[in-house]
Amino acid sequence: MAFLAALIAAIGKQAGRLLTTALGWASTLLFGRVPRQKQLLLSLITLGSLAWVVTLLGIILPSVGTFLLTALPLPGFIDQSWVRLAMVIGALVTPLLVGLGGLFILEARSRPTGLEAVRHVLRGYPIAFLLAFTLIFLAIVGVVRKGRTLARRWTDAHIPIVVHPGGYTIMVDDLEKALRQAGLTVERRPAAAILAVPARLVGRVAGGGVRALVPDELTTLYSPVLEVELYPSDIAISGQKVAVARARAAIASRLTATAAYLTTSKESQAVEDRLEAVVRARGKAREEGRPGRSDDLTEELRAIDATLAILDVDYAEWEVLYRMRLQIERDLLIGSPVGQAVPPTA
Repeated sequence: MAFLAALIAAIGKQAGRLLTTALGWASTLLFGRVPRQKQLLLSLITLGSLAWVVTLLGIILPSVGTFLLTALPLPGFIDQSWVRLAMVIGALVTPLLVGLGGLFILEARSRPTGLEAVRHVLRGYPIAFLLAFTLIFLAIVGVVRKGRTLARRWTDAHIPIVVHPGGYTIMVDDLEKALRQAGLTVERRPAAAILAVPARLVGRVAGGGVRALVPDELTTLYSPVLEVELYPSDIAISGQKVAVARARAAIASRLTATAAYLTTSKESQAVEDRLEAVVRARGKAREEGRPGRSDDLTEELRAIDATLAILDVDYAEWEVLYRMRLQIERDLLIGSPVGQAVPPTA
């Protein structure tokens, strides 16, 4: 029983990471920044999309449908033909509910009405397919990557992110530099072309204005003892144990000042924007030969502290924001460019 509980906990943890990875960047492109109070609705949209694909498979492939029907503990008075009819209705209606959920995620003042609202609801069909495909695809990629890691007797680590619009190349440059400064010599390699498929699909469904924000090619930073795969919503690190630990520390220190968010909710990302504004202002002052005074920095950060004191977000996101705030203060007070004080190798 203890083993079963541990297994369920591990699966739940992995599923949570998968949802975070799938929703972070994709939802930003599809729905914009999503407030914390609507994160649950976003998760329900994604799970509904997955349920829709499973239902659709049950209709298209009779063997799958039979398996689903036999797996469900149905009361004796419910005929299986009714369930099949319900599956057909669900396959037709669920994407519309996904589209309706996407409509209510939008801010009331920017929510379309009339014919445009109908079009938005009908977008639930491609959105449901996209989100379900992304979840399934990431699950398969995760299993394959884990198998490769175990076969090599390597270890792995993940850092969820949401790359800024058009910021993928900047992030790659920053992280490669951070690894080299940490004594890890890596070379760039194009990632497998198939790994870019979810991002391309997101760009197509999101529309032409957003399509340009999808990177043309994903990049892997490689060495004989380390592989870092860089996605718009995840940094996947695998390699020898010491190399992974070193890479994770170097990358985490640089993420504070690169073109990526470390949180997913609208409220948390707004605080990240304010922290980034502090970094930019201080950097510009240093370039112009007028470094700011420490009391000015204290005043700027004090205003952010007041926001953090009442910020209603998940504790994990709050911790990330507070760590970023402390790192920025430390780097600026010691006169180091923010995010470039890579932990020493010895």
